[in-house]
Amino acid sequence: MATDRVSEPTPVLAIDKLEVSLFTRRGVLPAVDGLSLTVAAGETVAIVGESGCGKSLAALAVMRLLPEPPARIVGGAVRFLGRDLAALSDREMQRVRGKDISMIFQDPMTSLNPVVTVGDQLIEAIRRHTAVSRREAGDRAVELLRQVRIPDAERRLDDYPHQMSGGMSQRVMIAMAIACGPQLLIADEPTTALDVTVQAQILGLLKELQTESGMGLIIITHDLGVVAETADRVVVMYAGRKVEEARVGALFERPLHPYTRGLLGATPSAVRRRGGRLVEIAGSVPALSDLPVGCAFQNRCPDVFDRCRAARPALASLLPQQSVACFAVEEEVSRHAAAVGT
Repeated sequence: MATDRVSEPTPVLAIDKLEVSLFTRRGVLPAVDGLSLTVAAGETVAIVGESGCGKSLAALAVMRLLPEPPARIVGGAVRFLGRDLAALSDREMQRVRGKDISMIFQDPMTSLNPVVTVGDQLIEAIRRHTAVSRREAGDRAVELLRQVRIPDAERRLDDYPHQMSGGMSQRVMIAMAIACGPQLLIADEPTTALDVTVQAQILGLLKELQTESGMGLIIITHDLGVVAETADRVVVMYAGRKVEEARVGALFERPLHPYTRGLLGATPSAVRRRGGRLVEIAGSVPALSDLPVGCAFQNRCPDVFDRCRAARPALASLLPQQSVACFAVEEEVSRHAAAVGT
């Protein structure tokens, strides 16, 4: 007897084998190499990795804000609610950007216009995507500042960015990003340069806003402590490629890739969580112009062997809710499975 098949809901965002290259005098450099990930409504996905791993470029590719030149999408697809963003005209993309998909950039002090009041910048963002009067937009701006917990919101509309602290400026950026009710919010290092107390407030605010609206959330960070507090799922990137993906609980309980283990060992909050001590990752990320044959992590990896230097490992689902691109982990899992089977 035939059974009804329940279809999976369309993800808010689906990135499929995204490739972003940098066209430079040294040649074409693979900045984002075959990245795939999805974000569901109400889900928080963290993208982690050291500076230069491609995580911010991937976000800019979603927003179609890549610096061209030198960066350019050369392969793959980015779909928002099933709609191919690359197929949209510039005008169509402008209607999506800031309304359906919003982004909070790393440094609010450089993202906000220093010679325009906070209120005018919020009003402009609101009126760009909604047919409301300036007065209605002003009322909405006050409401937004209150929503992001800025005290005396009506008076602060007349402030300039330099009159606000870093934490307050970041709250203004969040208010601007959520002004039109986006279905996807991308936060690129949202707590950089903020003290620990303010970091916790900003992260708590983002999660609260997500719970209220049901939007998908991508948090880009190098701090696994931030990941532990906010994410449902984690994507670890290294030298432009995804090397591990897991539910957050599985990643902290059982990190598979040697790079992920290194990140955990070098993150103070993660070390405290796991009861260990800080251990640095030896060496540095290879330049995109000088990537080694095989695994890009080979020169820093404690588990490297000959196969790692000869071929590049593909991402494989080796354990439930967890995939990894590592030959050493593949062999370890195979040995364990063989031992259990005997």
